[in-house]
Amino acid sequence: MGGQYQQIPFYIGGVEQVVPNVPPGTPVYASAVVAGNLAFLSGMTAQTTEDGSCTTVTVEEQVFVCLDKVRAVLEKIGSSMENIVKTLILLKDLQYYQQMRAAEYKYYQQYAPRLIKEPPASTFLVPRSLARPEFLVEFDVTAVVSRA
Repeated sequence: MGGQYQQIPFYIGGVEQVVPNVPPGTPVYASAVVAGNLAFLSGMTAQTTEDGSCTTVTVEEQVFVCLDKVRAVLEKIGSSMENIVKTLILLKDLQYYQQMRAAEYKYYQQYAPRLIKEPPASTFLVPRSLARPEFLVEFDVTAVVSRA
């Protein structure tokens, strides 16, 4: 797997989300960790990095915001959406399932057409709750940095 290790910090309002920058009880985590050729991304929600607020209220819009954030992190590490190998999708309510999958498909058509023909492994679940009541969906992604 190689010796490469890289941590991509997560920021809200320009503040890295680590102690002592955030008060006790606030989540501390990286946007992603790269170990060798594998990239492990934290769950991406529709939360803005400017002030932490939720950006939108529909499932389709939240899927697009989540996947935009995934794409940005993957590009930052020199990878791409087409290198996603596994997704864990957390959905607030089963009633949104078809909307969520349709939005995911639409996003992949635009930004990662390879994933339409060669989809990643995927797990889906409906947890008791997400981090905040306004979040409808969250994407946790594993990717390879390079398919080579």
